[in-house]
Amino acid sequence: MSPEAWLPMGLIIGYLLGSIPFGLILTRLAGTQDLRSIGSGSIGATNVLRTGNKGLAAATLLGDALKGTVAVVIAGYFGGPNAAMLAALGAFLGHLFPVWLKFKGGKGVAVYIGALIGLFWPAVVVFGLLWLATAVTTRYSSLSALVASFVTPIFFWWFGHPALASLFAVMTMLLFWAHRENIKRLQAGTEGRIGEK
Repeated sequence: MSPEAWLPMGLIIGYLLGSIPFGLILTRLAGTQDLRSIGSGSIGATNVLRTGNKGLAAATLLGDALKGTVAVVIAGYFGGPNAAMLAALGAFLGHLFPVWLKFKGGKGVAVYIGALIGLFWPAVVVFGLLWLATAVTTRYSSLSALVASFVTPIFFWWFGHPALASLFAVMTMLLFWAHRENIKRLQAGTEGRIGEK
């Protein structure tokens, strides 16, 4: 198969991998209540943490990140960098809008990080430092993700990676859309802080 033929394949493979709902699968296997009925209703690691099981939350975070990384690596190996970028986008879309869950998925932060690892790992260091600095300062997990993702495309553009800057600009806009309720709560001062019960 030619690299050009791998472009749509990269998107499809990414979407299918991204749509695996690790949070929902792991919490069901552990016998907890339906993840979508608690907290934000999201299937991501932050909501899994609300079950009180830190191990499950960590496993969900790892699984969701690996969805992005594995999709990028597979598509990149067979189809080159353009297929890898489409796989990253596909995995992100699959997590946000999984066909198996009536297109109601997670908020995408872990998959975003996983895609960064697969495409350009130094950007993960920048993302992580920004997330940590914001989290320590404000104790808002959602705000930390929003700040770090906002800066990521700027980082790529500044260091001469326009294609990655464009890709992550799109992913950042989608991530902001997925966090629209968090943004409303941040504006209202009602968003939960890290460590609060």
